[in-house]
Amino acid sequence: MTLARVDVELAAVAEADKPVLANVLQLYQYDFSEIRELDLTPHGTFTYRYLDPYFTEPGREAYFITVDRTLGGFALLRGDVDDDGSWNVAEFFVVRRHRRRGVGRRAARLLFARHPGEWTLSFDRNNAPAESLWRSVVAEAATGAITETERPPPIAGTRLRFTVSAS
Repeated sequence: MTLARVDVELAAVAEADKPVLANVLQLYQYDFSEIRELDLTPHGTFTYRYLDPYFTEPGREAYFITVDRTLGGFALLRGDVDDDGSWNVAEFFVVRRHRRRGVGRRAARLLFARHPGEWTLSFDRNNAPAESLWRSVVAEAATGAITETERPPPIAGTRLRFTVSAS
């Protein structure tokens, strides 16, 4: 489905904007609570224990996804997850208002363009929209073979490994 063209950009998340990212992570986890049975804390929030490393460890990158210059989601990347120089899409989220408008597809392509070479990403078997998006985007972006492996529980899912060439 093609809708009106929107301007999609990635903006690096500065440490001063970490609270904004933490807020948007709550929306992401709310969506996932249905799939992964996440529970709220007694304070009415979800716990995401991996946020700080994106601001303290090398090889991690956090981006806001903007849509027509407004906040529309985020992407978290980790470099060298497999000790082979590959990049990994650790987390990826587009707010519901912007889904099915090509925003996720364009944001993913912008991420891949930042780091040509080996990539990996995983999606949960119970998340059909994510599976559809990632299979389609990776098929468009990959040069060469795409390998697929199944991840065992507790987070059962499918992992894709592929190469993206420099544009």
